[in-house]
Amino acid sequence: MPDLPTPKDAAEAAMFSECWDAVLSYADLCTAGAAAATQLATEAFALGIREARADETESARSAGRRSPRLPVIPLLLTAVRTTAAAWEAGGQGDDLDPDLRLWLNSDKAARYTGLPLRRPLALRGLRDLQEPDAALLWLAEVEALPLPAVARRLGLDPALVGDELAQVRGLFRDRCHRAHLDTPMDAQCRSYARLLDAITRSPAADIPPDLSRHLATCVDCAEAAACLRAQGGGLPVALAGGVIGWGGLAYLERRRRAAEVRLGAGRPDSADGEREPKTGTNRARVVRSGLLVAAVLVSLLALAVSMMPFGGMDDNAAKDDAPTDSSPVAAPRPSLPPATSSPPASPTTSATATKTGDKKDSDPEPQGTSQSTAAGKPVPDKSEPAACEVAYKLVNQWPDGFQATVSVTSPDALDTWRVAWSFRDGQQVGQMWDASFAQNGSRVTATAADYNKSVAAGGSLSFGFIASWSGKNSPPYDFYLNGHVCTKTS
Repeated sequence: MPDLPTPKDAAEAAMFSECWDAVLSYADLCTAGAAAATQLATEAFALGIREARADETESARSAGRRSPRLPVIPLLLTAVRTTAAAWEAGGQGDDLDPDLRLWLNSDKAARYTGLPLRRPLALRGLRDLQEPDAALLWLAEVEALPLPAVARRLGLDPALVGDELAQVRGLFRDRCHRAHLDTPMDAQCRSYARLLDAITRSPAADIPPDLSRHLATCVDCAEAAACLRAQGGGLPVALAGGVIGWGGLAYLERRRRAAEVRLGAGRPDSADGEREPKTGTNRARVVRSGLLVAAVLVSLLALAVSMMPFGGMDDNAAKDDAPTDSSPVAAPRPSLPPATSSPPASPTTSATATKTGDKKDSDPEPQGTSQSTAAGKPVPDKSEPAACEVAYKLVNQWPDGFQATVSVTSPDALDTWRVAWSFRDGQQVGQMWDASFAQNGSRVTATAADYNKSVAAGGSLSFGFIASWSGKNSPPYDFYLNGHVCTKTS
């Protein structure tokens, strides 16, 4: 760690150590080289700590009245953005990412420094919470730390932290609703405000077509919908995008992958979700290698079974059973960073790692998102009846992203499941819950989590995801459950 402000005590020293990795991870996204990333992170860290200490001093002088302030990690991340803007204004813009430079000189960046009522709703809602509540929300939702680790870091009861997080989500929703009503808006947005509040209170409520069309064209109302539907799985995206701004989604993905690597495969009770010794990293590598070996053995077994003679099989039947690939060619990559399918070179988050495309990617691949099942799909005999029914629901959509759910009903009992489908317009999945995922071009494969593998006969499985789109967002097609074709219901 480079030279940082001198901590005042042991608690602040521990906080410095916890926050540095997050600051460096975002600074790495914002810059064009490792040296520039370290310099930007160091300057921003010093700026953020000075602001935090000044706020504490001001609060002490004002007889205990709390001034609105972000928790320490988002405060430091906004300091990275502020320092990057100072670099651009001072002639150091060549060291910044080109896309960030464009953003800094656009109206989008001005929202974060302009009139308070015009700032992003998630930023205003988070600042309006008590700082301990806001820290709990950020660490659990954006930093993706397991709840026991969050409880230890904040000094909470591990047995009650889940209930406290649920309450804080509700408080955040209320603050965002109040801030949304205080926001200056035109007559059309004002007419939809009450309906938007009612719809987002129920995760199962259908969005009326007119409201859906409005959300597709109005950025402010789309942001409000993401913040108000706190229980729908889109809260981390709303927080990262609303508080950080440029690169928020990429930062969110990095932190989730880093948290999964720190935890290791299949170890939900790992120490604290923070810095892991090298033995934990090696164990994750061993488990990952074991999974790959198991996948190869299962594939060889399936190949051997398929080659055994079952009597009466002729050449035509064999041709009918041959797999085909009807997946369309993927469109250009949208703005949401997809999960990569190549294994990481190192499980660290150093600023010397390479970016995806033009961006350096300092965090390793998450466990369970690089399976080879997305490379192709088994295609059964088209004359067979469908083995399942699938319902696809577009829950929410905004200018460059959307949230959707998939529910599959199977007539047979399942010990595990794998659902695959194709996108028509180059959509890219960036986050999924209740399943792990892999994407290869337009083909996406969702695999059961450990806790929802079993499905009773006639039962249903479901999961949700957030993805990006550009130009057109047609519904997916060509659904398969464990290699068997599914019929799509309306």
